[in-house]
Amino acid sequence: MAISALSAGLSGLQANQKALDVTAHNVANANTQNFQPQQANFQEANPAGTGVTLSSAARGLAQQEGLSSENLAKDMTNSLVYKAGFDLSAKVVQAADERIGTLIDIKA
Repeated sequence: MAISALSAGLSGLQANQKALDVTAHNVANANTQNFQPQQANFQEANPAGTGVTLSSAARGLAQQEGLSSENLAKDMTNSLVYKAGFDLSAKVVQAADERIGTLIDIKA
């Protein structure tokens, strides 16, 4: 049980880190001519419940004169969500680590 929680927490950390990378890339390049922003898509891994995978798909060109302020605001908001997801996954990893330590102490 603790090992699967550790795996799920690690997967969540990796997925949220990649999502933060995508959002940072979009914000940093918002004024670059012909820039195609990307979108982070979370998907459940197989078998169900064992982790999260992340894919990035192009959204297409925003507007000819650059990204709209709506898309930029959405990316900024998403970065806060991804940070919260990262923090939560870190707490899952920490709790799983404590449980594994307890199990090792009981066995010893």
